[in-house]
Amino acid sequence: MSLSKWPAGEAPREKLLLRGSQALSDAELLAVLLGTGSKNMSVLNLSRHLLERFGSLGAVVSARREELAGERGVGVAKYAGLQAAVELARRCAREGLEHGDTMGSPEQTRRFLSIHLRGCQREIFCCLFLDSQNALIKCEDMFQGTLDGAAVYPREVVSRALQLNAAAVILAHNHPSGVAEPSQADQRITERLQAALGLLDIRVLDHIIVGHGQEFSFAERGLL
Repeated sequence: MSLSKWPAGEAPREKLLLRGSQALSDAELLAVLLGTGSKNMSVLNLSRHLLERFGSLGAVVSARREELAGERGVGVAKYAGLQAAVELARRCAREGLEHGDTMGSPEQTRRFLSIHLRGCQREIFCCLFLDSQNALIKCEDMFQGTLDGAAVYPREVVSRALQLNAAAVILAHNHPSGVAEPSQADQRITERLQAALGLLDIRVLDHIIVGHGQEFSFAERGLL
């Protein structure tokens, strides 16, 4: 069943227009993006099926193309629409970091990193390179790894910071396990990066770990 055939007042799209997007459940938001279900499944039931199949909204939109597009009722066109929605959210979040003091809006920084990293099936280590006013110069995914971790090389981070003439860096990575607490390896690499960058007067302002629905900040915990 498509959204256009729902009874008045019950369709997720109508609910969104009347009460705002915050009023929708994960399944309802996903239903709005998908638009239609399959021959034997309404779009809302398709959304519920996908959430159950993949485990979370983030896992649905970050699923591999062959996995998600292969689900009955999804296909390549709907997969592309979901990817476009995610990229749109990512770019909107990044815009705010490019036009002001990144550390003056820590919630905005976290929101961007959460959108950027949450739901990734592999660990990604990225860096936000900042200018002297803490405005974003560039966000780069520096290293990628397996489910268990990514190898991080301080020399490459230092080299890239110099190329971009960065005055400060915010480090970030995700934990595919969903638990945001840092490991001993996370603490060691943070110390190594802080020492290497500090030799060139490049400040490490924070290291943020993104889990499922939570983030860990080294700066807030006094670990920098």
